[in-house]
Amino acid sequence: MERFSDFADEPRILDGDKIRIDKVLNRELAVLAYKITESKYKQETEQGQCMTLQVEIGGERRVIFTASQVLMDQVERHKDKLPFLAVIQKVDRFYKLT
Repeated sequence: MERFSDFADEPRILDGDKIRIDKVLNRELAVLAYKITESKYKQETEQGQCMTLQVEIGGERRVIFTASQVLMDQVERHKDKLPFLAVIQKVDRFYKLT
């Protein structure tokens, strides 16, 4: 008999307490996983997308919600390297990973 986990293609749940992006700026964190979905606030974002970013900081697993296109592009471009260590910085009006 097969196991459900062997054939099911269920979306991955990103667990952790929510944390605001400004609380983790300029601090090293581990980027564990991510998910990009349609934003509930489509009128407020140019692309209509939102990224849930699962991170570990200070030994705790947390999730960050962001509509930052730069962060989405960076994580998508380097998804084959997950998990990785990074710092989120604010440059003018956008966020980026360094």
